[in-house]
Amino acid sequence: MPKFTTADGTQLYFTDEGTGLPVLALAGLTRNTHDFDHVAPHLLKRGIRLIRMDYRGRGQSDWADPASYTIPQEGMDALALLDHLSIDKAAVLGTSRGGLIAMVLAATAKDRLLGVALNDIGPEIEAAGLSVIKDYIGRNPAQRTHDEAAQFRAKAWSHFKGVPMERWQTEVRNHYTQTDAGLLINYDPKLADTVLAASTNLAPDLWPVFDAMAGLPLAFLRGDASDLLSAAAFDEMRNRRPDAHAATVLGRGHVPFLDEPESISVLQDWIQDL
Repeated sequence: MPKFTTADGTQLYFTDEGTGLPVLALAGLTRNTHDFDHVAPHLLKRGIRLIRMDYRGRGQSDWADPASYTIPQEGMDALALLDHLSIDKAAVLGTSRGGLIAMVLAATAKDRLLGVALNDIGPEIEAAGLSVIKDYIGRNPAQRTHDEAAQFRAKAWSHFKGVPMERWQTEVRNHYTQTDAGLLINYDPKLADTVLAASTNLAPDLWPVFDAMAGLPLAFLRGDASDLLSAAAFDEMRNRRPDAHAATVLGRGHVPFLDEPESISVLQDWIQDL
């Protein structure tokens, strides 16, 4: 199992597939490398070296001091992975939390970036979406089996259209561990403490870090039913960067799976720019 060790001694899990242009895929807040399973075949056949990592405290990476579960630290971990692989520059495909990390990297380590693709995230985060995160983070699901969780998700996420049950089964198996006592989240529950504490502070203005991506090839995706990235914020992102490849993904909320036709088209155009 490939892991590397960060400066503070935390071992982080990563995968490294394919050859060619390096794209570092950064997952959502509580999620892991499996976030990109659906899009991986499409990227690899485009000549992409796809690198993925589990953040500290998530997936197959070590749990760490919960105070280190922050976007700046996760950005430093991402750079440490590139250093470990002897990669000077990489493009970043960031889903939700991963997109926030990408924008911070653009503001702090732009010389390491080839471009950025943001999946259903931007410099303005809707309160409704944050409320949903606060309701589930750090808690094991009420459902006791993967089958029950998949059925629940299919109903609760009815704004995701045309998703077969097999995909919901895959999703819950990737993010919950089955035990005799029921399903367990596969990340450090103390992540909730750090995230909830941060949410009580005044939200920073993230437009400057968005603007820090000036000059980089960009791609923007938004689920049409997203509760985290509003249509108005998405429009402003496109107004500020009319050169970016962008699309609204129909029948998706937070977040698109990235293998939808609209997503693949945008990512292919972005890769061509890279």
